[in-house]
Formats: sequence, C-alpha cells, structure tokens
Amino acid sequence: MPEGDSVHRAAARLHAALAGKPLTHADLRVPRFATADLTGRTTLGVTPRGKHLLARLEGGLTLHSHLGMDGTWNLFGPGEKWRGGPAFEIRAVLATADATAVGYRLPVLELLRTADEARAVGHLGPDLLGPDWDQTRAAANLLADPGRPLGEALLDQRNLAGIGNIYKCELCFLAQVTPWTPVGALPDPETTLPRVAAAAQRLLAANAGHGGSRNTTGIRRPGRELFVYGRARRPCLRCGTPVREAPQDGRPTYWCPGCQSGPVPDHPGR
Repeated sequence: MPEGDSVHRAAARLHAALAGKPLTHADLRVPRFATADLTGRTTLGVTPRGKHLLARLEGGLTLHSHLGMDGTWNLFGPGEKWRGGPAFEIRAVLATADATAVGYRLPVLELLRTADEARAVGHLGPDLLGPDWDQTRAAANLLADPGRPLGEALLDQRNLAGIGNIYKCELCFLAQVTPWTPVGALPDPETTLPRVAAAAQRLLAANAGHGGSRNTTGIRRPGRELFVYGRARRPCLRCGTPVREAPQDGRPTYWCPGCQSGPVPDHPGR
C-alpha cells in the first residue's frame, strides 16, 4: 500500500503536469461519473491529504482519488504509449495539451464539490506532510485507545494520516516495542508517543523527495535501507538476531526479538 511520502510525490508530479492548464480531454471510467464533462476546466492544483489525492478544478469541483493497495497515476507526453496496466484497469484520464495523467486501479474515484471535501477527508488525523501537522494532537489521538496495539493505532489514518505498513514496522522498531504492544503499555506513553509521532513525521519528510527510494537506517547500501521491514529471517542490523514476521490485521509485520520487547502472536510465523 502506498505510504504518505509516495502519495506526496504523486501529488507533486500531477500538480506540475496539470496545474494552471485547461483539460483538453477528461474521462472518468466509473459508472457514477462516466458522463461528467470536465473538458475545458482548468486544474487549479493537486494536493495530498494523508493517502488521498485532491485535484481541484475550475468551477468548484474536486476529483478525489485514493491509491489503495496498488493504484497509481502515470504521466505521459503527447503521443506516448500508455503503460501501467491493461486498458480495463484505467479509471481516469486527464489530459492537457502537454501531458496526460492516467489513473490505474484506483479503488476510490469521485467527483465532488470542493466545498464538500471534508466529506471525503475530514475524518483524517493530522497529515504528517501537510500544513495541519500537529504532533501533540497526533500523540493524543494515539493514546485515546490505550488498549489498542501500537501497530494498529499507527495505521489508523484517523489518528495521524500518512503511515503505511512499512513505516508502522520501522517506527515500532525505533520505539523498541513490538507492534502488538498496547499503546497504554508503552514505557511512559505520554512521553514516548510524541517521540513516535515526531519520528514518523521526520522519516516521511526525509523520504518524500527521494523518488520512491525509502530509507530509515541512513544506510544507502542495497538491502540495508530498512531496519526490519522485508527482512524476515535475516540478521537485525543492530543486534544480529533474525528478524521475525507475522500478520497483524492482515498485513505482514516484522520485528526484531532482540531489540523489541512486548507481546507477539501465539503463532509468530517466520
């Protein structure tokens, strides 16, 4: 699933290609909006909100999309062959005289009034890469349900918007607790959770400009960019203990038994 930094990059690319230019062609391939005619409207801007993308159009309209597990917006020049999947996976096409944006496999695509954007994204917590970022409020949101496992709380976009499964695992490693540790059982949660929120914002901001390369260790060598994610049965970069993997809420979750304390599943997987 795309994380907040990759959605931020996608918004920047779309904004650079579309903003300030009238649409010469628009095709929304979802039944509810298939007849919507956006041709001639100027794209005012494309902005991310957590893992959501908001393309604001002239006339008070917003095209709201979410990338889900494997959705993507690809950009093509005039006459360039579209690549990104078969034609039946295309959900949206937005074209100007200079570029064409094609949305593949978008599980959420809706056209709404810009004044009603809160209906789509108003439930989200502070955006880790947005102007509304508020570390104190994010930490308070996480602590609001002290019995909830930290990994689940970090993925809940209502608490703070932008964390995906990779950062969930890496943040739990940095906090030295397993993802199944209840929020209220953290060592001094009132102090720890603001540090976790600050680390989340720092990591996403540091990776937002790196073109898809994600790094939490500071090591740029292949295979050593992340502390635990994707490293099942490989030695921990800190202590050498083999990293373990087990599902949490249906997602593969990684932790180091040597560096992270706290509960683990009864059947801990690999």
